[in-house]
Amino acid sequence: MEETPPPLLGSRKPHLEKLTLGATHILESSPGVTEVTIIEKAPAECHMISSWEQKNTCVLPEDLKKFYLMTNGFHMTWNVKLDEHTIPLGSMAINSISKLTQLNQSSTYSLPNAPTLADLEDDTQDASENQPEKPQFDSRSAIFELDPCNLNGKVCLAYKRGKPALAQDTEIWFLDRALYWHFLTDTFTAYYRLLITHLGLPQWEYAFTSYGISPQAKQWFNMYKPITYNTNLITEETDSFVNKLDPSKVFKSKNKTLIPKKKGPVQPAGGQKGPTGPPSTSKSTSGSGNPVRK
Repeated sequence: MEETPPPLLGSRKPHLEKLTLGATHILESSPGVTEVTIIEKAPAECHMISSWEQKNTCVLPEDLKKFYLMTNGFHMTWNVKLDEHTIPLGSMAINSISKLTQLNQSSTYSLPNAPTLADLEDDTQDASENQPEKPQFDSRSAIFELDPCNLNGKVCLAYKRGKPALAQDTEIWFLDRALYWHFLTDTFTAYYRLLITHLGLPQWEYAFTSYGISPQAKQWFNMYKPITYNTNLITEETDSFVNKLDPSKVFKSKNKTLIPKKKGPVQPAGGQKGPTGPPSTSKSTSGSGNPVRK
């Protein structure tokens, strides 16, 4: 059983500041952001890494080993406050080494002849010039889950040549909810930088797919732009429905100003307005302007 220490608000320790590459300061200074929380985890021990490698007959990449020897997993969250409501928004996570588990290749259901992940795989998604050959759900690849992505997909450590697997055969891929693969990076270090610089915004992994992030996620991207976000990923076609919000105005305290009520027209003294004309008088004037008594 892994003991989970209490979460830390912000970056109270220097090593946590280094771990987040300074993202905590950026978030804490952003309008509306509240409760930037890091769950501090103890470093993994060397025997835990060796045990994982022996159990899975895979050698971990050197950069991922060093990460686990510094912290056995990573979890950072942050919220935004809209009016009186606090909304969970950002989430950055790396599974601990005990939760770095292989994607299940067995039957999804307990029924006989039920389909497996390999049966559901789309064979038409071949490699292209801009994207390497995708991982396979069968024995040709060994795939381990790095981040469950809040159920929006899975970020995976993929060994492309099956078992026994060597560290140089690894790549980081994103598996979306439709079971399509999308290449992210060659190394864990490069992926970790992507994770931090995108601030854990919802569905940020979909920015690296052909269909992109959802319109709702675009609104959050527009308000809290990632540190190194490629603005070309939001095409000109989407500008028509992306609100150009100013966070400093959205989260500004709203002071209601009293608007004076409009007064009705003032009735002239000395007479009442008739149904069809001006008020009647008992005096008339001569051509010289002097009143004449009748």
